[in-house]
Amino acid sequence: MVIKVFLASSSGSTAIKKKQQDVVGFLEALKVDYTQLDIACNEDNRMWMRQNVPEDRKPTNGIPLPPQIFNEESYCGDYDTFFDAKEDNSVYSFLGLPPPPGSKEAEKADKADIVENGTHAEETNTVGNLDDLIEVPVEERNGNTHREEEKLQQVADEEEEAQDGEEEEITEEETADKEETAEDETPMEEEEAVEEADEAHAEEEEGQEEEDLQSEEEEELRQLEEEEEAEVQEDEEEDLEETQEEEAE
Repeated sequence: MVIKVFLASSSGSTAIKKKQQDVVGFLEALKVDYTQLDIACNEDNRMWMRQNVPEDRKPTNGIPLPPQIFNEESYCGDYDTFFDAKEDNSVYSFLGLPPPPGSKEAEKADKADIVENGTHAEETNTVGNLDDLIEVPVEERNGNTHREEEKLQQVADEEEEAQDGEEEEITEEETADKEETAEDETPMEEEEAVEEADEAHAEEEEGQEEEDLQSEEEEELRQLEEEEEAEVQEDEEEDLEETQEEEAE
């Protein structure tokens, strides 16, 4: 499976560039294989992206903006849904990829499987007990000669159930210990990736503020230059008028 990220390499929007950098930087931090597809230089990429974004996920004007993320032909989402998945530690699920062993997503999935399997076992036992309840007693089929054998079997069954219960308790304790140990040993790659992406995001915001400040300074400087030029022109006009008056006299 190949993750496709549709980007615009020559976008004039600072916001779009920042979102694209966030997505690409986070995927690289997680070491996820992906392919960049430029919609600015390739009309086929642009048309494919627009046609394959679901209608209910398109903006009001019907034209989806980059970045848009796909898993092969399956649509994953845009920047906003990607950001929500990142905050929820569910990026691999968002991308349609199995989480790597040891990641927070993998631990979450393991816990969900344990809960599901435990519930399934209880349901199976309940069904089995119902079957035992409706079973025809042995003495009714074969007479009272099997009464003692039934009692012995019942005692053996109770002992076996007690032993199974003890084994289940031990297994649950061991499972809990393993889960706690796994939580302590969870790799920090995903957290580091989030921190790196947040730092990059903060740096980009600072850069944008500097660009805005520089634009304001340039605008003020341009206004000052225009005012100076206007004053110079007025002085020249006054000098010209004085010269003409002197010549007239």
